[in-house]
Amino acid sequence: MPESTKISFISNRIHRLSDYTELVGMLFPGNKNQQRAAASILYELKWTGSIVPNLCYMENKYSISRRTLQRTRAKLSRLGLIEHISYLNSRYGGQSGWKLSTRFCSCLRQLAAYAESWAKDKETPMQEKERMLLDLLI
Repeated sequence: MPESTKISFISNRIHRLSDYTELVGMLFPGNKNQQRAAASILYELKWTGSIVPNLCYMENKYSISRRTLQRTRAKLSRLGLIEHISYLNSRYGGQSGWKLSTRFCSCLRQLAAYAESWAKDKETPMQEKERMLLDLLI
C-alpha cells in the first residue's frame, strides 16, 4: 500500500523532531521530491538573510523541476511557513520576494491555547452551548 501524502501531526513524532528535514518529512510525507524542494527553499530563505526576489534559480542549483518547486512553494505559503512580500509593502522599502514567516508559529500557539482553554473550561453554560452545536451537526 502506498504511503499517505497527508500531513500528520502525531504527537510522538513532534516530540522527536531534531531538525528541519524531519519537519519537512512530516509536512510532505510520501513525496521525496517535494521534501527535497521544501528543504531547499527553507534553507535558502533562512541563510540568505534577506528577501529572496525569485526562487527560480533553485531549479538549476538543486535540480528541482519547476512544477515541484511551485507546488512546494504554494504549500509552504498556505501553511504559513513562507510569505511573499510585495514591492508595495512600505515596511520592506520597496523590495519584493519571499521570506520566512512567523504566521505558522503564532497560529500553532493560538491553536494550542484554544485547545488548552477548551479542555479546562467545564462551566454549565458552555456544556449547554456545545450540546446545541453537537445537535446541529448530527
